[in-house]
Amino acid sequence: MNQNNYSTERRKSRTVQIGNMAIGGNNSVAVQTMTTAPVTDVAASVRQIEALAEAGAEIVRLAVPTVAAAAALAEVRRQTRVPLVADIHFNATIALAAIEAGVDKVRLNPGNTAMTDDLRRVLAAASDRGVAIRIGVNSGSVMPRDLPAGRPHTPQEIADRMVDAVTAYLRLTESVNFHNVVLSLKASDVPTTIEAYRRIARICDYPLHLGITAAGPREEAVLKSAAGLGTLLSEGIGDTLRVSITDDPLIEVQIGRRLLEVLHLRPLSGVEVISCPTCGRCQVDLTSLAERVYAATRDIRRPLRVAVMGCVVNGPGEAREVDLGVAAGKGFGVIFRRGQAGEKVPEDQLLERMLQEIRRATAD
Repeated sequence: MNQNNYSTERRKSRTVQIGNMAIGGNNSVAVQTMTTAPVTDVAASVRQIEALAEAGAEIVRLAVPTVAAAAALAEVRRQTRVPLVADIHFNATIALAAIEAGVDKVRLNPGNTAMTDDLRRVLAAASDRGVAIRIGVNSGSVMPRDLPAGRPHTPQEIADRMVDAVTAYLRLTESVNFHNVVLSLKASDVPTTIEAYRRIARICDYPLHLGITAAGPREEAVLKSAAGLGTLLSEGIGDTLRVSITDDPLIEVQIGRRLLEVLHLRPLSGVEVISCPTCGRCQVDLTSLAERVYAATRDIRRPLRVAVMGCVVNGPGEAREVDLGVAAGKGFGVIFRRGQAGEKVPEDQLLERMLQEIRRATAD
């Protein structure tokens, strides 16, 4: 299957430059994440940014809570090449210091950063230096407090508040002719997130950064991101994304890139393992075989589609559709290469034989 052949038409957004990275327009959806090291620990921040970039992060955001953190950001910027975003809350003055430090984009939250003269100075400084601004609202910072008590707020009500907060900021940015803007409207609730992004996508052409905020531990976060971001991306909405997980940000990057690959918004960049869910027809330990093939191939960066199938119903067909596959019978498996059936291998040799074939197929 052609991994680049994605038929859904992307929403037409304007192009915004983030350092050396262009987003929006006809550019690919970019993968973002956020560091966990404090910016004031320059060495740790630089190491983490370099590791994230190596894993595939194309834009990295850093929390900048103080003027001291903004000052340290200048040295982090000097030692790294990936586009950097300063995450600013409550204090527009810190945003000015981050711009002075050389950051490529500043994230401001309409829920806690008032539209004051300081904010206008931030926009002027960003305009002078070619720095982008992300207007990033989270549902928690605009949660309705004037609605009747004793009932939950609906996704529509919260989405309304999020869109209102963003559009109020946009009226200010546009009034000073500042258009180097990216928008995000994140909730921890999937339907609310989808509703907010759909609404903002209909009324403007600014690039959209997707995410589910406070999505939770890994399994919970992956489910929410697959449902929420996958829905929006499949509708052509979204120009950058972050898969937020309470875990190592490297995992965020890996899952974000994989999400784009399974939607065919990015070409395959490693080994994709296809395996059946097993049933009463399966007569080998397919679960162990599939998991061990998967675990052994996570560091491979050459594209390869591998099928690990457990019976003769779907196995041969699936194995013929991929680069390399095995279709198992009772205590054995048949190796397929590029759709052609090969030798019959005993079950106890299948793992090593599959790994040998994968190493051969992905060798430089």
